[in-house]
Amino acid sequence: MNAVTPNATAEPRSYGGWRRARGMGLMGLGFGQTMGVLAAVIAALITVTVNLKALIVVGPLCLAVAAGNLVRWDGVSLAQALLRWSRWTAGVGRGQTSFRGGVMAVGEHAWQLPGVLAPTVLLDVEDERGERYGVVWHRRIGTMTVTLRCAAQSTWLADPDAANAWVANWGGWLAGLGHVPIVRWVAVTVDTAPDSGRRLSDYVHGRLAPDGPAAAVRVLEQLVATAPRAAADVQTTVSITFDPGMSASRPRTMPDRLAEVDQALPGLRDSLAGCGLTVLGTASATQLAGMVRGAFDPASRAEIGRLLDIATAGDLLGWENAGPVAADEHRDRYEHDGAVSVSWAWHEAPRQPVTHDVLARLLAPGQFPRRVSLLYRPLTAGQAAAEVERQVNAAQFRAAYRRARRLDPTARDVADQEQAVAAAREEALGAGVGLVSLWVTSTVLDPADLGRAVADVEARADTCKIRLRRLWASQSTGFAVTLPAGICPPVLAGHWPH
Repeated sequence: MNAVTPNATAEPRSYGGWRRARGMGLMGLGFGQTMGVLAAVIAALITVTVNLKALIVVGPLCLAVAAGNLVRWDGVSLAQALLRWSRWTAGVGRGQTSFRGGVMAVGEHAWQLPGVLAPTVLLDVEDERGERYGVVWHRRIGTMTVTLRCAAQSTWLADPDAANAWVANWGGWLAGLGHVPIVRWVAVTVDTAPDSGRRLSDYVHGRLAPDGPAAAVRVLEQLVATAPRAAADVQTTVSITFDPGMSASRPRTMPDRLAEVDQALPGLRDSLAGCGLTVLGTASATQLAGMVRGAFDPASRAEIGRLLDIATAGDLLGWENAGPVAADEHRDRYEHDGAVSVSWAWHEAPRQPVTHDVLARLLAPGQFPRRVSLLYRPLTAGQAAAEVERQVNAAQFRAAYRRARRLDPTARDVADQEQAVAAAREEALGAGVGLVSLWVTSTVLDPADLGRAVADVEARADTCKIRLRRLWASQSTGFAVTLPAGICPPVLAGHWPH
C-alpha cells in the first residue's frame, strides 16, 4: 500500500474572465463609429461621381468625420476628446467647476454637495428590528444606496484553500445579484490612510493608572507616540445600490420603496459572511456623513472619528455639512478644503489569469490617503445571455471580415474570440455576467506631494497588472465614485442633461 503525500509545490490557483466588450465594428471601432466612417466614405464617393466640384465642400466634412473616429488620443477617439474638451471649456466659462458651500454660499443651494453629488439626499431609516441605518437617495434616477461596514480577512496569512473558497463564494454572490432585479450595482471600497493614532492614544490614556510607576507610564507614552508611524487606518465598505422601481410590485410611495430595500438587504448582507468579509453592521446616516466629510477634509479625519464615538454625533454630522466649504476642479486634479486629489479609472484589466491577491499592492496602505472602488453592475439572466451571444456574433463577424480580406488574424484577435466563446459557454452553464470597473482616488494635504502620490498609485497599478487612465476633466466625478453615495458614471451619463 503506497502513501500519497500532497504536492508542496502545487501551482497557486489563478482566475480570469475579464474581457472588454466590443461591438460589431471594424478597426477597433464600435458599431456606430464604423457606420459613421462608412457613411463618410460613401458620401465622398457619391460626390465624386455626381459633381467633382462639390467635393471641395463635402470632402473636408467627410475627412473630419473619418479622422474624428479613426484617430485616437489617450485611448479615446479624437471626436470624443474634442467633445469632452468643449464641454469642459463651456463648464469653466459658466463657473460650474467651482463650488462654494455652507456659509460661503448664498441661496437655496448653500448646503448642497458639489457636482454629481448634488441630487443626493441622506435618509435615516429604521428597519423591522428597530435598528437605524442610512440610505442615500438619488433624486434624479431614483436609486437608493445602503452601505455595509466590513472587516476584510487578509489572504496573506490565510490558508490557500480558504482564500480560494472566499473567491468562489464572492463569485457566487455576484452571480446571485443577477436574480435580484432591484440591485443596480455594487461598489466595494477600500479606504486607507496613515493612522493618526487617536484611537490608540484615547484607549491607552483612558486606562492608565493614576498611581502607576512613572517608568511604565513613559514607556507606554513612547509606544503610543511611535505606533502611528507604522499603523494605518483601513475601512472596507460594500455599498449596494437598489432601484425599487425595478421591483415587480412597482412601489410608488417612499415608505413602500424603503420597504423593498429593507426586504432585500438582509439576505445580501448575510451571504457576504462566506466571502472573507465580516459585516460589522449597516452604516448609519451619521457614519455615512462622516465618511464623506472625511474624504473632503482629510485633516479632520481623526476629529470625525472622535465625533462618531459620541452618542449625539448626529446633531453635528449631517448630509448638509458633509460636503466641502470650497472645491475647485481642474483638468488634472480636484482641490477641496485644503487638500488635493487625483482620480483614475480602470483602462485595461489583466490580460492573463491572475491569483486572488492581484490587487493587494494597490489596496495596501501607503503614505497618502487612498480610496479604491470596484464597481460591479450585474446583468440579469436574460441580459447576460443576450450580451454574451452579441459578443460572440461580433467576434465571428470580425473573423469573417478578415477572411474575406485575406488578412492574417493577430494573436489578440484569436485570444479575444476564444474569450468570447468561453464566456458564452460559462454563462450557459450558470455563471453570472456583469460589467466591472475600477476607480482610484489619492489625496494629499500638501500640493508639493502630489507628484509622489501620482507616481505611487501608477507604480502600484503596474505591479497589479492593470492599466489606469487619469480622469482628465472629470476629476470631481471620479472623486465622487469612491464615496458611499451610489454614484455610477455610466448610468448617470444617460440621465444627466448635457
